[in-house]
Amino acid sequence: MEFDLTGQPEIVQLAAGYALQIWEIAKSWALSPAAWSQFALLVLAYVLAVIAAARLRGTLTRLLTPAAEAESIIARSRRTVLMFLPLLLPLLAYVFTAVGESVVRSIFDSGAVIAFGKRVFLFLAVRTLVRDIISDPLLKLLGKYVLIPIAAIYALGLLDAVSAKLTETTISLGNISFSVMSLIRGLIAGSVLFWLGGWSNRQSAQFIESQQDMRPSLRQLIAKVVEFSIFGIAFLLLMNIMGINLSTLAFIGGAVGVGLGFGLQKIASNFISGVILLIEGQATVGDYVELDGGESGRIVKMTARAAILETFDGRWIVVPNEDFITTRVVNYSDSGSANRYEAPFSVSYDTDINRVPALIEAAVATHPGVLNEPYPPDCELRGFGDSGIDFAVEFWVNGFDDGPNKFTSDVLFLIWNTLKENDIEIPYPQRVVEIKGGVPDLAS
Repeated sequence: MEFDLTGQPEIVQLAAGYALQIWEIAKSWALSPAAWSQFALLVLAYVLAVIAAARLRGTLTRLLTPAAEAESIIARSRRTVLMFLPLLLPLLAYVFTAVGESVVRSIFDSGAVIAFGKRVFLFLAVRTLVRDIISDPLLKLLGKYVLIPIAAIYALGLLDAVSAKLTETTISLGNISFSVMSLIRGLIAGSVLFWLGGWSNRQSAQFIESQQDMRPSLRQLIAKVVEFSIFGIAFLLLMNIMGINLSTLAFIGGAVGVGLGFGLQKIASNFISGVILLIEGQATVGDYVELDGGESGRIVKMTARAAILETFDGRWIVVPNEDFITTRVVNYSDSGSANRYEAPFSVSYDTDINRVPALIEAAVATHPGVLNEPYPPDCELRGFGDSGIDFAVEFWVNGFDDGPNKFTSDVLFLIWNTLKENDIEIPYPQRVVEIKGGVPDLAS
């Protein structure tokens, strides 16, 4: 039966032509003895693949499964290889079918049926890869809507025709021109490249952070340089894969330069300030800082534009890097330096104050967080108050007195217990009230 499709759109005519070709191929396969022998070889290859995969899967699982507590590079690599075991069956079927294809072509000088079966097994391998192995959301989306359709087109033997059509279709943006095929190729390559870039960046950042002999600020600087290098190389590779001449992007560089000179100067200033901070090491991740505006907190992250402070009430404060350069910043941590604090207290006027300094200094020195260097605890007489004699004990600790460390609170407990044990009275406010004119007679 023939249909007149001359009045239909080009895409309908093209689809009808492909459908007619597929129908003619199917009829030739159904009536050809060589085709039936190829079908038999396909079934045999699949059965052999099922048997071999069943035997190999158990052996490979035992050999590749590391100990549960192992976290070495080899152990992680073995776990990664185990993830790909679902591909064993379709890939073995593909290999056995390829062997059968070479045999069939040597006998019948034809292997279209078995070649189609081989492509189908490859499609099944791609489908298994996307469905059961890939877990990254971006790669899974790319595989579902790009990789699987491409594998299906390849299985049908239409990849060359579709590729040629997509290559002929071009898109122009100003003086940049590229084909739809290069755009699809760039989408696939870009997704893979930037995923690999993100993975490489995470691995390199973990390795750099493990180098404890380096200053924290230097580790941060090296990590940032590696990150920019990785994604810069990925971008250049992507442009090369898409076939875009980098010289055509010169006008974009000029526009970016103008933007940096006007609208983006603050971003550029913060970026340069961040590099200076990382080089000089004046403030780094983990330091507790107080800014000129009164904001204070621990630096939990330093980005190219800003530093993020976490306060002890759980808030995050985003501080531009430029503020660390142009304003006064107090760094209480300074990579682990000691800080001095003091705890004030008072004793009664009936106390022999000559005993107090030695008792308090000895008590405070027992605290595990109090240091003897640069100075041991020092109890000083501060003055004579309205209700008692004022003292204060100064002590040095590593870190700062807040958050998980309550040094002053612990020291005040030690002072209280020491004074009580030595029968030294802690005064409370006292007032003398004088009533002039005598006490009124309440009975009347």
